[in-house]
Amino acid sequence: MLRSIVRGLGLALGLSAAATAPALAAYPDKPVKIVVNFTAGGPLDIMARLIADRLNATFKQPFIVENRTGSGGNIGAAAVANAAPDGYTVLFGLDSTFTVNPSLYSSLGFRLDQLKPVVRLASSGMLIAAHPSAKADTLKGLVDQGLRDAVTFSSAGNGSPGHLSLSMLSQATDMKINHIPYRGNAPAVLALVSGEVQAAALATPGLLQHVNAGTIKALAVTGSQRSPLLPSVPTTAELGYPAVKQDVLYVAMVPSGTPDGIVRTLQSAIGKILAQPDVQQRLRAMDFTLESLDGEAAAKELAAVRERYAKIIKSAGMTVD
Repeated sequence: MLRSIVRGLGLALGLSAAATAPALAAYPDKPVKIVVNFTAGGPLDIMARLIADRLNATFKQPFIVENRTGSGGNIGAAAVANAAPDGYTVLFGLDSTFTVNPSLYSSLGFRLDQLKPVVRLASSGMLIAAHPSAKADTLKGLVDQGLRDAVTFSSAGNGSPGHLSLSMLSQATDMKINHIPYRGNAPAVLALVSGEVQAAALATPGLLQHVNAGTIKALAVTGSQRSPLLPSVPTTAELGYPAVKQDVLYVAMVPSGTPDGIVRTLQSAIGKILAQPDVQQRLRAMDFTLESLDGEAAAKELAAVRERYAKIIKSAGMTVD
């Protein structure tokens, strides 16, 4: 009798597991929201929309991109951190929200441990460029000018990657920088092209057409390597400023309680999309270096970068005021 009960219980458990398996495998079975925590039209937003479109095709469910901007990306990140941990709210963001902002803001609106990386998608450098009114054809020329009089620089906002680049540059050279933060990459580019500011530290894609048209001058890139879009433009390290080194990291994250199975499903799908030749061609044309890392490796990378930036921010006296 006991053996019969045990066999019956085992059969019941087996049937129960089989019954629940399709439910787990069905993710996603409704629309998924992708929150982009910076403005529409920038490199991050374009990447998110490209991947969302391919996720639509992969899962036959809508992946809807929503821009939630403000406070250096904190507002969008907080919206995801406080969402249900069910895989139906995903953040596409820049590392600066998690590596720069903790040293700048007294409150982020969320805890770092409320979010976990799904995958680090790609990286890119920043471009330091100047308007002709700056009368500088090289980064050294711009630095020399800044040693005499303050140079006005635009960035995509307080706490943005460009803001950090400028703090690094000021600290490494002692040049005087008047930082003018704008609400996103596009208005910061416009400010430079129009001559409203003398220089900028911004993502390369937004500046590329203006560099090619000769309306602004590309002086240096902050990344670990030269940009394939501007191979003749040296890195800051090559020019003698190794401390002004910055790679912008693009990450996908979910609320920390999201089941591992859903995280793996997203990792696998996004990895396959990033391996598609046409996707790689388009993203590389936007200056992305496509070297993805899984969630655990990405978390370690973000922690190491956050530690490095904390020292720089403290030493430079960088603020969001």
